[in-house]
Amino acid sequence: MARVTVEDSLENIDNRFNLVLIAAKRARNISMGAEPMLPADNDKPTVIALREIADGLVGEDILQETPPQAPAPVEESLMDQELRDEFKSLGDEFKSLDG
Repeated sequence: MARVTVEDSLENIDNRFNLVLIAAKRARNISMGAEPMLPADNDKPTVIALREIADGLVGEDILQETPPQAPAPVEESLMDQELRDEFKSLGDEFKSLDG
C-alpha cells in the first residue's frame, strides 16, 4: 500500500527529494500532535502524510512552516509537593518503627 501511495504522491510533488522532505515534515508534525487531515485508519504518521500529499492536502508550502512546539512541561502543583512530603514523612515513620 505505501508504494502505491508514494507513486500517487509523486503526481502532486514533481521531485522525489522534495516529496521525502515534505512527507517527513508532515509525519513529524502528526507525531507531535497535529491533527491528520484524513482519517488515520490505524496508519502510521508517515503513511498518513503520504496519503495527505496524494490527495493534494499537503504541498511544498509546508516546508516554509515552523514545526509545532511540544507542550511545555507542567509545573509541579502545590498539592503534588504536599503529597510527596506526606509520603516521605510516612516512610520516615515506618523506618523508625522498624528499627
